[in-house]
Amino acid sequence: MSLPRLVAFSASSNRPSRTRGLVEAVAAEVERHRRVHLKVFDLLDAGPGLAVSSRAALPLPAARMIEAIEGADALIVGTPVHQGSYSGLFKHVFDFVGATALAGKPVALTATGGGLRHALVVEHGLRPLFGFFAAHIAPTSVYAGADEIVAGEVVDSVVAERVASAGREIALLLNAASSAQAGPGRAAPAA
Repeated sequence: MSLPRLVAFSASSNRPSRTRGLVEAVAAEVERHRRVHLKVFDLLDAGPGLAVSSRAALPLPAARMIEAIEGADALIVGTPVHQGSYSGLFKHVFDFVGATALAGKPVALTATGGGLRHALVVEHGLRPLFGFFAAHIAPTSVYAGADEIVAGEVVDSVVAERVASAGREIALLLNAASSAQAGPGRAAPAA
């Protein structure tokens, strides 16, 4: 059996970025607990031309990114916070994702912002969005402020604990999905 596909998506248009560093940190924690096939994307991977109104009009790099998100067995998503909400381009990417494509898939939610006043974006913005998709949202979300990630590395111990928890939860959800696919009386393949 092939490894589960884990897609990490950062809605930052900068590289390097704190948001990408955060989603990569969660992905590294997943990999500490379970072998996966990891693919990391950010907005730059979509290439120019993301600002279209229909999926059919997406340029090939953006279409492939959307297909990877839909085809993933689990997701880690991250967005920078702008004006108290997730970025418009983050939402625009997920506007192209099929309404049932993420149903039941494990998703870890992350965001980065300038300070504590943005921390609730994960709970008030991202959780409802992925609830619409009927995704299996990991209980632990991760928000990191400007001083908690430096040069793409989590430097705050509380944020690091949340990263570890979110990664472990996604690994456990992937293990549960593998066991369910193996069926009753059959062991899930070794990770």
